[in-house]
Amino acid sequence: MIEDPALVSRMAALGIEEGDLVERFVKGSGPGGQKINKTASCVFLKHVESGIEVKCQEGRSLAENRLEARRRLCEILEERAHRRRQAAARSKAKTRYQKRRRSQRQKAKLLAEKRRRGETKRLRRSPGRDE
Repeated sequence: MIEDPALVSRMAALGIEEGDLVERFVKGSGPGGQKINKTASCVFLKHVESGIEVKCQEGRSLAENRLEARRRLCEILEERAHRRRQAAARSKAKTRYQKRRRSQRQKAKLLAEKRRRGETKRLRRSPGRDE
């Protein structure tokens, strides 16, 4: 069980439960010689619901790597949630902008531009087809 209360509350806020995690301990890789090749201090963590996989081999201690893997998982899920909230806010702002009421001045300007375009088109027509 995790002994870091801040991490436990962070995981609870994100809806991560220990039962949703698949944890495996694998042998590490990289520099360290024979010791790194013999001990399984690398933590592979998979969150089943989201499919996110995290591999952590920061320290030599298995317990530290377990905590760090969970922290990374929390960071990834928080980033995803943040992006979703931003996209929703952007969409809401876009809709609000599209549905806003135009001022009298903007309406008059728009209608004047339409009249000008219409007049230009009318002048382009051949003289025989005029009203």
